[in-house]
Amino acid sequence: MRMIQKIGLGMFLVALLVFNGLLFLGDFQLTEQKLKQVTSEQSFEILRQELQPMLGKTYGSSFSFASAFNRHFDAYNQRQQENEQWDRVIWDDYTFAATKAASEGFVANNRLLLLLLTIGLGTLGAFLNILPKYREEPAGIKHNGVMFSSNKSRGIIGITLGVYLIGIYVLLYWFPAYIVNWTLLVDPLSQLLSGGPASQWFLYGTIYTLAILVMGVRMFRKYRGNNYQLLRTSSVMFFQLSFAFLIPEILVLLNKPWHDFKNIWPLDYTFFYDYRVDSMLSSGGIGLFMFVWGILLIILGVPLLTYFYGKRWYCSWVCGCGGLAETAGDPYRHLSDKSLKAWRIERWMVHGVLVFAVVMTGVTIANYFSGFAMLGQWTNTLHEWYGFLIGAAFAGVVGVGFYPLMGNRVWCRFGCPLAAYLGIVQRFKSRFRITTNGGQCISCGNCSTYCEMGIDVRWYAQRGQNIVRASCVGCGVCASVCPRGVLKLENGPEQGRITDIPVLTGNESINVLS
Repeated sequence: MRMIQKIGLGMFLVALLVFNGLLFLGDFQLTEQKLKQVTSEQSFEILRQELQPMLGKTYGSSFSFASAFNRHFDAYNQRQQENEQWDRVIWDDYTFAATKAASEGFVANNRLLLLLLTIGLGTLGAFLNILPKYREEPAGIKHNGVMFSSNKSRGIIGITLGVYLIGIYVLLYWFPAYIVNWTLLVDPLSQLLSGGPASQWFLYGTIYTLAILVMGVRMFRKYRGNNYQLLRTSSVMFFQLSFAFLIPEILVLLNKPWHDFKNIWPLDYTFFYDYRVDSMLSSGGIGLFMFVWGILLIILGVPLLTYFYGKRWYCSWVCGCGGLAETAGDPYRHLSDKSLKAWRIERWMVHGVLVFAVVMTGVTIANYFSGFAMLGQWTNTLHEWYGFLIGAAFAGVVGVGFYPLMGNRVWCRFGCPLAAYLGIVQRFKSRFRITTNGGQCISCGNCSTYCEMGIDVRWYAQRGQNIVRASCVGCGVCASVCPRGVLKLENGPEQGRITDIPVLTGNESINVLS
């Protein structure tokens, strides 16, 4: 079995090496015909003149081609802005589309083969490494010394992985033209599902979904014998594969708006943007259903489901961010900071993001109904800053790239506005709680060690106090790792759910349940 695991790891590393190497391969040559395919008629006439030095010239990598394209493109726009010729400024960014259209040579001509040698081989290798891993171990979750691993305890391997993930997210969000060769690999799959070429977001969705599915199988092996964990893992795998990946692409194939039916405002912060609203309302019955469904989730679905089941119904069973955190991020769950200082920062940050999202959405709606006669530029500025700071930098770069550094729920804990909304309902008006039996607690600390949300579960268990925290996502791992069965996830009557116990820290007193 160990040999099979080593073979699987070797296959995965080879696939990863080939995958990264593809970024530096291929030839890129732009012609007038290719340029015309990816630009508007007006932009084409302008760019044909501006890009004359590039047309017909061969570049050896996407990096050199995209850099040259941006140099000419930015120089043109800068001249127009300096001369205040705003009507001649090209606001659309054609860098990615032009780079992909210009691609030719080995990568462009062998997409399916390279897809199998990278993503396909890597997936197979990951399965071979995972499947035999827990075969000889008894079923159940246990404290297994995970903190001594160089990969899982902020060691050199973990730090390297974190830097690698951060680099990928930076390229994905701000330099997508540099990863055109990666998008070429998934073109056949994109053509099959949506009938069009792959974008960087389709590439991201493909890898994201595969990560949840592959690491979900790992969860099945690791948590076998625990029905709650198996059902929860099956749920996030199902919702990611169907609602977040397949259904939206099929909608595009049917000429309907791309829409993730499980994504809820304010996590789906663009839901009330004018282009989203217009797109849904102009798409007939199914578009109207998308809009009404989204509204109902916000005002009825979230409070009702959270009242009966706590925020776990979404954060641990449905959400794609939570799905990746619970599967691919599971090896890093013990890295969450359990300190009082981190908890204070968490409350200010996550609720601050929620306020930011609410204000931005309010301004957006007001501007929409005023016919864009008021707050127009301010609205666009808010959109840009929120998208950059929260939607990209926080949710992507930090949210996933910091798994090996700060644990798997950095985004959910410190930045997700929907988690804050759900948490407020859970804290003050919900039937969900984790009950404790203090008389059975032996203070082993397993529960606190493996709490991904940074809750000191042992503190509550020692006192026999119910755990009612806005941040708790109800993953149930604390109850699973407890050797004495002290903890239990319950949905019961609200009466007696909360018992406040003050904690003295120096000269101040705080309520740990806030």
